[in-house]
Amino acid sequence: MGAPMTDSVSEQTILIVDQEIEFLDWATKHLAANNLKILRTDQSDKALKIISKTHVDVVLSSTDLQPFDGLELLGKIKAQSPSTLVILIAGFPTTGQVIEATQRGAHDVLRKESLPFELRSVLETALQLAEDRRSADTSSAIQPAYDGRVKIIGVSRALQDVFKIVGRVARADAPILISGESGSGKELIAKAIHEYSPRRLKELIPINCGAIPENLLESELFGHEKGSFTGAIARRAGRFEQADGGTLFLDEIGDMPLSIQVKLLRVLQDGTFSRVGSNETMTSDVRIVTATHKDLAAEVAAGRFREDLYYRLNVVEIRIPPLRDRKEDIPLLAEFFLQKITRKNGMARIRLSQEGITALQQHHWPGNVRELENTIARACALASSSVLLPADIPLASAPSTNRFKLDDTIDALLNNAPSGNVVEWMLSQLAQRAMILAENDVKQAAVRLGISPDELKKLLAP
Repeated sequence: MGAPMTDSVSEQTILIVDQEIEFLDWATKHLAANNLKILRTDQSDKALKIISKTHVDVVLSSTDLQPFDGLELLGKIKAQSPSTLVILIAGFPTTGQVIEATQRGAHDVLRKESLPFELRSVLETALQLAEDRRSADTSSAIQPAYDGRVKIIGVSRALQDVFKIVGRVARADAPILISGESGSGKELIAKAIHEYSPRRLKELIPINCGAIPENLLESELFGHEKGSFTGAIARRAGRFEQADGGTLFLDEIGDMPLSIQVKLLRVLQDGTFSRVGSNETMTSDVRIVTATHKDLAAEVAAGRFREDLYYRLNVVEIRIPPLRDRKEDIPLLAEFFLQKITRKNGMARIRLSQEGITALQQHHWPGNVRELENTIARACALASSSVLLPADIPLASAPSTNRFKLDDTIDALLNNAPSGNVVEWMLSQLAQRAMILAENDVKQAAVRLGISPDELKKLLAP
């Protein structure tokens, strides 16, 4: 057992609720401290009776209880004693459990296996908060949350922290910016925000700002009138109209052209917009959630993103950790993808060997969760047995710093390429650079590029 917990100024009371007597004994011994009164029970209904008769500062409760579970107990505690802080414990808390527990007012949600390392510090923080609140009741009962269908796999502390933020902000209407690397699961977080919000009965409309040409993006967002441009054969409602009362998810907002950013800013400022080709002012009640893999602050500094729009969108930022920073999630994700892929394709059950799991956890995963899913899909397709060994898993070579620099260079080229034939323009830029490095020696430049001098000359032709 570690050092005694920091003593409070006055005696405080905690209540431990768990069906396992062995856990109650361990927790009682682990948390024992001067000026700390520890109560315990193995049933949720008995816990409520204790709280009705005794002031309890903090409840430490398992989610697996009888006659009703820990989430229901949490709701009843917050209704009966709003100032009591509740810490929930689960074996492997799901996305829904963490988000819903946060919405119902849980102080924290912990994994049972992490308790020897985390419980004491989390409880100390809760007791200090309870001490600060003792003179006034600042909590309020929160209604049960919607049981969303989105499923995000992960038990890492980093991802659990993301779930807690979702639980706190989903009910508000403030714009949310989700940042993270490509393939890290930003769209799933956007879906969770919508499904746990009061807007869940309306639509979540997603749009990828980087996948739609600039001349069509305005129409896609705001709609157009018949005849407003070539091909506009009928009036069309835009995404803002379609998402009225719901949520509009603008993915890869960092790729939105400046000309469209101005129009989006107007909607955020006064809630009005006009269809392309129309002078009619329209309104739409929409919650905006955006996502990007870019550093928007850097984009603002480079003049590629409006500063005023950045601050409008970044009211709340949720950063999604890359898969390499939450390696404890990899076995669960891999097993989930294995079951999903084999079930979808009617395949016999395939499992990962421990060596295979180790190989997955040692990989860098530049493509994050999306790369992991594709890797498992390829492994299943090529599997020669029911057990996947490291040799059966097609892992790409670990990325180097040069690979990241090359990606940055390609991104810069794509972001600055003129509209039209982007590939032709990039080949021309590559040819010009090869000539500079070869000091205008056509033959040497052609050798560098692996093409003939005549092919190089064609690329250089205006």
